[in-house]
Amino acid sequence: MVQQLQERPPRVDRSSLSFVPELVYFEPASLDYPKGRQIFDWVTREGIPYRMTTSHNRITNLPGDTELEQYKIAKQTLVVGLRKTLKFDTSKPSAEYAIPIATGCMAHCHYCYLQTTLGAKPYIRVYVNMDDILEAAQGYLDERAPEITRFEAACTSDPVGLEPITGSLREVIEFMGNQSLGRLRFVTKFHHVDSLLDAKHNGHTRIRFSVNSKYVIKHFEPKTSRFEQRIEAAAKCAAAGYPIGFIIAPIIWHEGWQEGYAELLESLDQALPHDARGDLTFELIQHRFTKTAKNVIEKRYPKTKLEMDIEKRKYKWGRWGQGKYVYPDEQADALRMFISEHVFERFPESRIEYFT
Repeated sequence: MVQQLQERPPRVDRSSLSFVPELVYFEPASLDYPKGRQIFDWVTREGIPYRMTTSHNRITNLPGDTELEQYKIAKQTLVVGLRKTLKFDTSKPSAEYAIPIATGCMAHCHYCYLQTTLGAKPYIRVYVNMDDILEAAQGYLDERAPEITRFEAACTSDPVGLEPITGSLREVIEFMGNQSLGRLRFVTKFHHVDSLLDAKHNGHTRIRFSVNSKYVIKHFEPKTSRFEQRIEAAAKCAAAGYPIGFIIAPIIWHEGWQEGYAELLESLDQALPHDARGDLTFELIQHRFTKTAKNVIEKRYPKTKLEMDIEKRKYKWGRWGQGKYVYPDEQADALRMFISEHVFERFPESRIEYFT
């Protein structure tokens, strides 16, 4: 039985956090864990309204008169529960496995693949049974020994945006710091990294920041940190000894794209301290979408300027038998060559891990 919504006390000051939920659901079992109690105490102390639910699958009555209203409210809703499925998904080409510490994201990036993978329930879920998750990770490490195993922590969420609430990312960082064969990777559009700077990472975690042209950030990445904030955070992480990287994604063919991406890499060159450039990586991902994603995005962001004209795209089959629409070879090659040349011009010692 779902409890009634609690009466709302004064609003929470959002200035120091990347995300403060409007509504929180707790699965009862989550309160049996220290992290669950910690989050519950924070929610009640800050006066954030909450409900109890037997399972996140039972959440069917979010406020809102229309599907679009419910979607916007869901993006401000947090669900605190247990991760019951401990079989990790693969995460090529970034890593061998995705380590699940959260699902869902508070940002409103129009192009995001989570639009479809999370279906009709885009609320944000965090998992409090971290011991179980890390034990499962240990099993994968043991299974692949003596090879190094990489884990991606941002396949289904932006964990940096949730870190001030959960502290889970720091736990995984320090777990991997103690593993001779374990490596962690995650990508973020948020700058709230201060709580990670003194973590005992031992160089085993690579923090990557998602960057893009001003046009893409302005039109397609609402509710994320500014470009300048991301670069400042990258410099902090590098100074703390983390290997860092940048993901330019999605690379979008728009009017003035050459100038936009040249300006991006020039700005990155000017802002990133030289002592933060050791072992620097880039990952380049062109914009792609499925028919399902196109339909969902156009419903959720009806005024979007995101170009999704199937007639202008090439159909590319995926590994699971589902295809995506990408740029035709001529455009894709032009994007790859232009950005790659500018990367190596500005950062000659860096490496581009892939273009896809």
